[in-house]
Amino acid sequence: MPVYEYKCEDCLTRFDLKRSFGDVSVAPCPRCKGKTKRLFSSVPVIFKGAGFYVTDSRQNNSTPGETGETE
Repeated sequence: MPVYEYKCEDCLTRFDLKRSFGDVSVAPCPRCKGKTKRLFSSVPVIFKGAGFYVTDSRQNNSTPGETGETE
C-alpha cells in the first residue's frame, strides 16, 4: 500500500498515512480533525546498471580528420 503525505489546512500539521488505492483520498487531521490536503513531492530517480554514462555508449571509431579534430 502506498504512503501519502497530508497537511492540515487549519493547524498546519503534516502527517503520513498508508492508504490503499480504493480508499477515499480525504483524511481528517489527527490533531484537530480539520480539513487536510494531500501533498505531492518529486520521486527520486535511481540509475542502476550500465548505459547511464557518456563513456558507456560512445565508441571511438572515427579517424581524427572525420570529426574536425587536429593532431
